[in-house]
Formats: sequence, structure tokens, C-alpha cells
Amino acid sequence: MSPTTPLRPAAVVFDLDGTLVDSLPDIADALADLMVEHDLPPHSHEAARRMIGKGVAGLVERAFAAHGQHPAPDDLKVAVARYLALYEPRAMRDTVLFPHVETVLRQLAADGCRLAVCTNKPTAISREIIAAFGLADLLPVVVGGDFGPPRKPDPALLLAALDLLGVAPADALMVGDSAADVAAAKAAGVRVIAVEYGYTDVAPADLGADWVIADFSGLVDAMAALHGAAEAGRG
Repeated sequence: MSPTTPLRPAAVVFDLDGTLVDSLPDIADALADLMVEHDLPPHSHEAARRMIGKGVAGLVERAFAAHGQHPAPDDLKVAVARYLALYEPRAMRDTVLFPHVETVLRQLAADGCRLAVCTNKPTAISREIIAAFGLADLLPVVVGGDFGPPRKPDPALLLAALDLLGVAPADALMVGDSAADVAAAKAAGVRVIAVEYGYTDVAPADLGADWVIADFSGLVDAMAALHGAAEAGRG
């Protein structure tokens, strides 16, 4: 069996928020502080969960839009900068790894998979979070929303991560929690697995992923199932 079959892709690229880490409490609390500063009611954690995705600007824009406000571009830039100033010092206050993440990442790395993160979150804070959990050795490539290429759902950011890994899209797998992750992977020609527990306003089963897992511990079995489906298709 080739090491680049769907059972053991050469590389696995992960989204960060809602996939590897549960960062909702810190994201939502910083967003609540931003709303209060603008004399607006804070959003609940559940409401904030549905706003996450497509980068910080998208999060902030949706938070204002939910109150019927639509800041001008310059005002939005100021609000985004203020949100980051509120969020970054507290980014690790209540953020935790989802269950089984470290164990599975170490298993994949031991099996020879190259691992990376592709997130719409800013690169520097993403790297800080990964390092804080002791995962920097497992995830040496981190491509954030400010890396240069267009953000997900555009495939360019994912392709940039794969280029840094030196792996072709056909030999890779994406793991994420949102429509943006699935769309980026599909457009890049990368197989994609969605997690059920993440941050999305679309039911995970309706995202269009090649496979859906309820828990991160199911990732390796899902990779094997994808391989079995691919083999059956060839037959």
C-alpha cells in the first residue's frame, strides 16, 4: 500500500478554532467586551459560536450586524483592531484542547504524516496557542488568515500550507468544522473530514465533507473508512 493512499495521507491539515481547540469562551468574552464598549448588549456564547469563521473581520462584522449595525470599512478596521487588543491577552485564559487531540496528533506524526494548521485566525496568535499546548513540534507549519493568500473558503490558504509541507493536494487531507473548511478543501482537490462538535451554523452532516466524526478520537478510523470507500470505488 502506498503511504499516500487515503488511509495514510502524506499530510493532514487542520483548522484550529472548533477543530483542535475549544476557544469559544475567550473569543466570546472578548467579543462581549467589544460590544459593551460600543454600548451594545453582549452576545451569548452560543450566538458568538455561530459568528465564528471567515476571519476576525467577519466575526466582528457579524457581531455588529446582529444588532442592526453595519460599520463603514474604516470603522470596522478600528473595531477589528480593538477586538484583537481585547482578545489576544486572554486567548489562553479558558481555551482548551478538545478531547483526544494531542494523542491523535502524536499518533499521526509517529505514522509519518506531516501535520499543519490552516486557519482564518491571525498567524501569530495561532502559533502562540499551539505552542502553549506543547504542540509546536507536531504542527510546524501554521498558516493564518493574515498569511497573505485569500482566507478560507478560498483554497489559496490551504494550498499555501500544502506548499510549505511539500505535499500535493491529492496526497493530503483537511480536517475542519465549518463550511469554509469544506469549501476550501473541495476547491483545492483535498479530501476533507468534518468534526461534529465545532463552530458552524450549518449542520455538520450538511457541510458536504467526505466523512464526519463525532469525536477527534475517531479520526484515524475515519481515514481508514475513506480508504475503504476509495478501494470499493476502484472495484
